[in-house]
Amino acid sequence: MTDRYQDLVHTPVGKFLVKNLGLPNPPKLERYRPDAPLVDGTVLVGAAPGSTLGSSVTDALATLSVATTSTLDEGARLKGIVLDATGIDTAAGLDQVQEFLTPVLRSLSACGRVVLLGTPPEQAATPGRAIAQRALEGITRSLGKELGNGSTAQTVYVGSGAEHAIASTLGFLLSPKSAYVCGQVIRIGIAGLTDAPAFDVAAPLAGKVALVTGASRGLGLAMAQTLHRDGATVVGLDVAPLADDLQREMAAIGGESIILDITAPDAPQRIAAYLSEHHGGVDVVVHNAGITRDKRLRNMKTENWHKVVEINVDAPQRITAELLDQKLVRTGGTILGVSSIAGIAGNNGQTNYAASKAGVIGWVQELAPRIAADGLTINAVAPGFIETDMVKTIPLTIREAGRRMNSMSQGGQPIDVAETIAWYASPGSAAVSGNVVRVCGQSLLGA
Repeated sequence: MTDRYQDLVHTPVGKFLVKNLGLPNPPKLERYRPDAPLVDGTVLVGAAPGSTLGSSVTDALATLSVATTSTLDEGARLKGIVLDATGIDTAAGLDQVQEFLTPVLRSLSACGRVVLLGTPPEQAATPGRAIAQRALEGITRSLGKELGNGSTAQTVYVGSGAEHAIASTLGFLLSPKSAYVCGQVIRIGIAGLTDAPAFDVAAPLAGKVALVTGASRGLGLAMAQTLHRDGATVVGLDVAPLADDLQREMAAIGGESIILDITAPDAPQRIAAYLSEHHGGVDVVVHNAGITRDKRLRNMKTENWHKVVEINVDAPQRITAELLDQKLVRTGGTILGVSSIAGIAGNNGQTNYAASKAGVIGWVQELAPRIAADGLTINAVAPGFIETDMVKTIPLTIREAGRRMNSMSQGGQPIDVAETIAWYASPGSAAVSGNVVRVCGQSLLGA
């Protein structure tokens, strides 16, 4: 859907009004293009004394062909800043973050990136380390709201033993692929998986099979197209009324179609049978299909409550259980759920939807350690305000609030959610499990 306000502010008249009236000023976000470098510029890399990720960061960025520097020349511009803060183990030691960042932040280009690397606070051996490492989240969440101009800030916790599994995550966070991801915390090597294979940066999913539900339009279609771009053979699934759209879109990317209602009692078995017969298994399972039936709880009909929960979280859990029982998700495979900021912060008139999307988070966090022994991962995205056909039904004032109440002052695009899914799906993200990453432009709602 067109954001007319965003179009206006980039005109001469709009720029004048924004400057003189203090209106929101949504920047033009850079998004990834396959014909462009992954990171189009230089990344400054630093480390606090005693930090442990130096060689891992250097190796990872070299693998990604990212230009780096350890010093900032006068007048130089930076596309990214990475600080290894794993050595900070006291509250007083946090001065080192400020002393490193303050002199260089003004050199950050538009749509720049800041990434702080730490160790999981829950793995801290001392109170001082737990304080310092948890404080990194407060720094990046606040910095993300300060930077402006389309720039972002994130915290990445690297668990013990996962030091060499960070390339995929750094590539995602430093590149335009994470255009609408800001103020997030990512944990690597927490759910029992600490290693990741080498991967082809241009086509990480070559030879892989991906199932995407709700794939005929919107977020699901963007996910299918992006996974195909990264090399996957895509099997799209949707309901019978959308069969023509699904078959047309899947044919355009050389994919396949399954016409099926995921709430059917035999849906898990039918999906499993198709994947087994046609592909001998599956590598990526994206549970995107979902619905809303909005009413305040006092006016909610039982059938609308039940249907939302059934489609959004119960059916994905049942389908996944069947695929796992039949051992059809291949080693190194990943299961991906779609949550929502409504499941984190709640939303007026969406108790059923929020319940289902919070349920997705509970499912992801419970299943992650259980499937780690089989070399499998599970994660979730939590979209915020994304410009899909669904937003056309939202009243104007609420729609504008959704667009402006985030650090980017605009809604996201379906590709932003799809890029996050593709990062999770990459073999290089094999140590990323049990995470819930918001794709919301750092919405003011939620955590």
